Amino acid sequence: SHQQLANDVAANNAKLDPILQRFAGQPVETIARDATATRMGERLFIDNCAACHGRTGHGNPVLGAPNLVDHDWLYGGDGATILASIEDGRHGTMPPFSGSFDKDMIEDIANYVLSLSGADHSPAKAKLGAPQFALCAACHGPTGTGNVALGAPNLTDHIWLYGGDLATIEKTIRDGRGGVMPAWRSRLSDTDARLVAAWVYAQSHTD
Repeated sequence: SHQQLANDVAANNAKLDPILQRFAGQPVETIARDATATRMGERLFIDNCAACHGRTGHGNPVLGAPNLVDHDWLYGGDGATILASIEDGRHGTMPPFSGSFDKDMIEDIANYVLSLSGADHSPAKAKLGAPQFALCAACHGPTGTGNVALGAPNLTDHIWLYGGDLATIEKTIRDGRGGVMPAWRSRLSDTDARLVAAWVYAQSHTD
């Protein structure tokens, strides 16, 4: 049975190798325009990435796994950046501020954060939280639009990695977050990673 498996794998690889060679080293944006490539990339995505990001790539806020099919990117949505995220991983860190802010201050800042996207909030508390946000601006920017170089999310849209209700934002400020995207370089070949990146790119760049 071991020999039969080895023979089947070899036969399958003989069929796959000529196809994979077409995509080796190609830019992700180029591969994303090939229907064969995106079908292969989707299968590789389901096999390797769906456990966290979901079968269709819509993410999981419980795990802090981002939605990959929208137009919002923590580190950038070009092909090279997506490929780097897959091959080398990411480690996003939001430090806890419970040692810097008391309960009331955290609530005020959370209301101010909600105000940035026009979500329901207490205007009075948001006004109190605005000056305290200066500490947060070091990563998220003075207007809260984020920083892709740091993986600091945009706080002015309606897209939330862990949830955008008041209690969840307070928890994020108080306790911090530590999202980890593992590196897949040791599991996926460079061409396989490019196929996955191409499928992700195609889903989020529908134009």
